[in-house]
Formats: sequence, structure tokens, C-alpha cells
Amino acid sequence: MSVVGSLEAGLSSNNSTLYAKSVLDGFSAIIFSSTYGIGVAFSAISIFIYQGFIASLAFLIKDILTPEAINNMSIVGGLLISALGLNMLKITKIKVANLLPAILIPFIYEIFKNMIKLIGV
Repeated sequence: MSVVGSLEAGLSSNNSTLYAKSVLDGFSAIIFSSTYGIGVAFSAISIFIYQGFIASLAFLIKDILTPEAINNMSIVGGLLISALGLNMLKITKIKVANLLPAILIPFIYEIFKNMIKLIGV
């Protein structure tokens, strides 16, 4: 959720996935801090850094992408979040982390499509 949410925040300024993730992380942090102590609070620093990096990178490339590519990336992200939900309900055992590179497929497709237009094939 953090990768998909950060991409959505950077590309379309939609923070709803990050808000949902922060609520889940908050409850988890309360539970883990009773066992692990203050170190749980310090883990928020690393989360802030990598989510901020992904959102910043997505913000920088959003001018390169067409709205169609952004929508396709959001669709792939939504499918990954749905798979994560099915895993949480113990309906499936999909390895969602292995599917994260699929978010880049619409971006790569857009690059190839533009290259073909430039070549004139």
C-alpha cells in the first residue's frame, strides 16, 4: 500500500491510500510499541524517507506520462491492493510484493508507444 499510495499521491495528488495505510500503521505501531518500545516510533523516519522519495519521483515524471498511462498505473495499483485485501481475508495467497514491478508496465508501454510514433512505424 505504501508504494501504490505514494505513486497515487505523486501522480494524481490522491492521498486516500496513504491515509488508509497510516491508520493501519498507527494501530500496528500501538501494538508493537507495547513490546518493542520507542524503536517503533523511529521506524517512521525510514517510512517517511522512502514514501517521500517515491512520491517525489512520481511527481517529477507525471508531466512525461499521459493521463491514460497514469490511469493504467492506478488500475494496476488498485488490483494489487485488492490482492492484498484478499490475502488479509485469507481467501488467496498471492505474493503481492512480487507483483510490484507490474506498476511500471504502463510507463514502459508509453515509452515504447512514443518511440514507435517517432520512428514512424
